[in-house]
Amino acid sequence: MKLDYGKNGIELEIDPKWNTKIIQPDEQFPIENPINAIRDSIKNPVGNLSLKAIIKNRERIKSVCIVVSDATRPVPTHLILEGLLRELNDYGIKEKYMGVLIATGLHRPSRKEELNRILGVISTGDVKIINHIATDKKSLISLHNPDDEVPIYINKYYYESDLKILTGYVEPHFFFGFSGGYKSIIPGLAGAETILANHSAERIASPYARFGIQENNPLLEHSSRLAKIAGVDFIINVCINKNHEITQIAAGDVELVHERLVDYQNKHLFKEIQEPFDIVVCGNGGFPLDLNLYQAVKSMAIGEMVVKRGGTIISVNECSEGVGKGQDKFKELIFSEKNPQDIYNKILQKEIVVPDQWQIQVLTRILMKSEIYLVSSMKEEEIGNIGLKYADTVENAIKNSLLKHGQEASILILPNGPQILPLINL
Repeated sequence: MKLDYGKNGIELEIDPKWNTKIIQPDEQFPIENPINAIRDSIKNPVGNLSLKAIIKNRERIKSVCIVVSDATRPVPTHLILEGLLRELNDYGIKEKYMGVLIATGLHRPSRKEELNRILGVISTGDVKIINHIATDKKSLISLHNPDDEVPIYINKYYYESDLKILTGYVEPHFFFGFSGGYKSIIPGLAGAETILANHSAERIASPYARFGIQENNPLLEHSSRLAKIAGVDFIINVCINKNHEITQIAAGDVELVHERLVDYQNKHLFKEIQEPFDIVVCGNGGFPLDLNLYQAVKSMAIGEMVVKRGGTIISVNECSEGVGKGQDKFKELIFSEKNPQDIYNKILQKEIVVPDQWQIQVLTRILMKSEIYLVSSMKEEEIGNIGLKYADTVENAIKNSLLKHGQEASILILPNGPQILPLINL
């Protein structure tokens, strides 16, 4: 069978003697003519004035900020933008007044070839293109936060724009519950200090900071509260299938759009499992989600949901970018020679407070529960020294795991990343 891996996938030869279960997502058919469908959604918004009415009610609009996901996300942004820009043109907004802002959070800026993929024809037009840089204080504005001492630093171009439009996609997220919605603002457009506060060790450690959990999720609650201060006028979010094609669209009010698409995801993406497995094979869903080891931690969190304590997760991610460009602190920590428990404790005790600590916090938490084999394009000496194990093929990783757990060990294969998520039915 084929597992999602990079751009082309990777073949796995399954031994019939293995005690194997395979779970694949339900068929989700793409929307025909998605650009027209996006325009229809903009004209018929959820719980909000139409974009046309919003523009008509404003005295003047000389700057429109359109927020899009960065290169690590598989959302077909170019289709959303094409539909959106056609609508804006029809409403009298010229391209010279528009800016596309890449919501990078603390990720590195998107490169030229990535921008071409993200933006499509927009990359060669008159629309201004800006990479958000969370560490560039000159590009940020400080907003008053009446609720707590956490400073709110937000991208200045976004905040000062006359019209603020978010785009993105909704799917389960390994500590935000679901992506999309307010997450495009915080962490997407926030300053480093604000992101660190939102992604604090205490919040990440919460049992409610997990895939698919919204109620009592401290990161989501904090993000929403702060993002409302920054403001948003309109949102366009989509859902996608395993081929990264648009299956659902909603536009309008940020909270109602998110709620509608989360409901759709809850019906289609979660699969009840009766008991945990000895071995779980899982990936991130291929390119660009498996671009580097930093992003690959999300797939390990999928395995964590359903692996037995003391079991084995086999993480299948191409990692063509290695550990991850710009994730210097993450790289430093995975090469620290410390044991996972020590790193995890130091993060909780605030002895380690650095960008990317949440990723290493999740990774060490999983390593404390199970062993992890990484199958990737990386060499063994490149994957760090805090406990990750190297395997050159998925078959060899499974064979090594069976030596530990026995030939009758149960094996779960999840070939399509977060397109299907297992839930233990206890």
